Amino acid sequence: MPEIRIFGIRHHGPGSARSLRAALDAWRPDCLLIEGPPDAEALIPLAGHAAMAPPVALLVYRPDRPRDCAFFPFAAFSPEWVAMRHGIAAGAALRFIDLPHAIQLADGFGADGEAPPGDGAPQPVAAPVASAGETVPAAPAAIRRDPLGELAGAAGFPDGERWWDAFVESRAGEDGDVFAAIAEAMAALREGAGPDPGEAAREEAREAHMRIAIRRAAKDGFARIAVVCGAWHVPALARHDAKGQAAADAATLRGLPKTKVACAWAPWSYERLATASGYRAGVLSPEWYDTLWHHEARVAARWLARAAALLREEDLDASPASVIEAARLAEALAGFRGRARPSLEDLDEAVQATLCFADPAPMALIRRKLVIGERLGATPPDSPSTPVEADFEAQCRRLRLKPGTDAGELTLDLRKETDLARSHFLNRLQLIGIPWGTRRQARGRGTFKEAWFLSWQPEWVVELVAASAEGGTVAEAAAGRVRTRARAAARVSELSGLIGTLLDADLAEAGAEVIRVLNDRAALSADVFDLMEALPPLAELARYGSVRSSEAAPVLAVVRGLVPRVAAGLVAACQSLDDEAAAAAKARLVAVSGAVALIEEPELKAVWQEALRGLADQEHAHGRVVGRAVRLLFDDRAVAAEEAGDRMRLALSRAAAAPAAAAWIEGFLEDSGTALIHGRGLLPVVDEWLCGLDEETFTELLPLVRRTFATIAPAERRAIGEALARPGGGASGDTAPGRTFDAERAAKVLPILRLLLGPAPETREWAAPEEDVR
Repeated sequence: MPEIRIFGIRHHGPGSARSLRAALDAWRPDCLLIEGPPDAEALIPLAGHAAMAPPVALLVYRPDRPRDCAFFPFAAFSPEWVAMRHGIAAGAALRFIDLPHAIQLADGFGADGEAPPGDGAPQPVAAPVASAGETVPAAPAAIRRDPLGELAGAAGFPDGERWWDAFVESRAGEDGDVFAAIAEAMAALREGAGPDPGEAAREEAREAHMRIAIRRAAKDGFARIAVVCGAWHVPALARHDAKGQAAADAATLRGLPKTKVACAWAPWSYERLATASGYRAGVLSPEWYDTLWHHEARVAARWLARAAALLREEDLDASPASVIEAARLAEALAGFRGRARPSLEDLDEAVQATLCFADPAPMALIRRKLVIGERLGATPPDSPSTPVEADFEAQCRRLRLKPGTDAGELTLDLRKETDLARSHFLNRLQLIGIPWGTRRQARGRGTFKEAWFLSWQPEWVVELVAASAEGGTVAEAAAGRVRTRARAAARVSELSGLIGTLLDADLAEAGAEVIRVLNDRAALSADVFDLMEALPPLAELARYGSVRSSEAAPVLAVVRGLVPRVAAGLVAACQSLDDEAAAAAKARLVAVSGAVALIEEPELKAVWQEALRGLADQEHAHGRVVGRAVRLLFDDRAVAAEEAGDRMRLALSRAAAAPAAAAWIEGFLEDSGTALIHGRGLLPVVDEWLCGLDEETFTELLPLVRRTFATIAPAERRAIGEALARPGGGASGDTAPGRTFDAERAAKVLPILRLLLGPAPETREWAAPEEDVR
């Protein structure tokens, strides 16, 4: 009979990894069974490759639908990684024993077989032992999701990670059988755990397959079989030789659907290994665990020295004396809390007090660099790559773009096929979170030119790997990412911005889907200002299209539907606005008016002008909004100068409060004073209003009036001043052009005009016959 030992570990726990390494070195098993995807078993030998540098991840995906996938990350301190490296070095047999993902990713397996959707950070399908940092509900079924959280609560710790760190990860020495204690604790927890409807069937199938794998290894003649699995599964796997268990396991797995899958090693990062990335089995502090793994004996001194060096790199004070003081304080805190050596909590408090002086900025830097970390893994060049990685490399070769550390400018001529394809490619990469190229202002004439600044960062390899969850190519991944963003968008204006990006990236199919979502959201939206913000970018796309020859007709249809919706709700939306909201509403009015003018469709223009008239007639709306509505109608010649003057007189009459009148003037004149220069009768109205104010009111309104006129161009302000300086310029409404014509000044210009324009027509008619006679 073979000897079988089950080692219950915590995923990505250095304490588990250290205890496991010591147990394997002492026992020397000839077969290691590891909780992992059997589909990727052929890739296990690559874990021992010299070029393999964790953190790395195993990717299992469906070739026909790469978005159906699962990632299995490993760090140097992950117990599964330690087991693989030990088995490779010792020449032991290595097998993955979890339920194959050919089953878990099959269509008929159920929702649990698919990777959960997220924000672009894929999660493994394999369930974690404990999702560190999650709040544990009181219901017994939650124990299955976070058994360590349950133990932490009983021990008075805020979460499972802090409890595990205190009792396992940071414990000194290797004394005691930690695995026996973990097995006992998990057995007690499983007795009180009720069935979880969302996980029960899937977990039952996984544990049945792992028990079958243990029995198969025993039949294959191995003498010492080590099983490395998540601690939660230990009690279930210990029943592998129970009476009738083999038949029950076979019945559980009978008839399960299967599909074809492919596997690859991929670089990973500590940022994505962290819980904050959304990874369910992540840890709060990957970089701290890395330091704990590699420098166990002097972890406090090592970590504090790195913190001081990091601060000095940022030109912050971090003297050796302060580091010594921090080390002593951390040791004292650990002793006060009954710990054999300082934990991350102790070091964090010591650094705050002695190196950062309670300043949150340097502490944020230390936590980002030394707690979570920015370490990036690497895989051997000849290892199988992910689908998006392969497509990325193929596209780079085809478009003659080479990722590298050298940054440089790239100017594209969009009339050329290769340059157009490069533009599409760079825009698609931006959509999946890889800003390899940053758009710059193109030099020279022509809208067909596009300038980019290219700067490659090595860590973007991880983004390529993560994008495999969205599709099999860069284009599919970009389209999938946009669809996810569109579904999550809460505002119509967010969707309108996505449409232009999709046209730049030549993702027409995804663009059509976003347009459908936009139309659905717009039909139900009661936020008129949101619809107004969506219109300008859409109108520009509809009017000018794209130099990439993208189809813009659907965008025009969206604009035609949005303008009437905005017009219908404009008056109601502009009621009861404060000064800040009125300023924002005024800006939206200007933007929408420009968008309607850009489309050049009389029907839309008439609808919008009718809405502006309705707003201009409002007596209780904010003066800044009403004044701008009148000005827009005046500029569009929908309101004559006489009517504009009458509206201005009414707004500035004594019946109107002075602040409201000033707001009306601000809305009417802001950014442009041409109406006062060329609009007959408007300037005297403003002049009479200002001159008629009493001293106290004038002093009160002067800052607002000065602010308004400050937005007018200097040349226009000068012209207004000259008009007021002329006799009767401000007091009378008669500003006929004849009264301001200066014949003497005009005569000085005529000789120059004759030289520029040539002789008068009658002179040319007389000179021609004379030339003929000659």
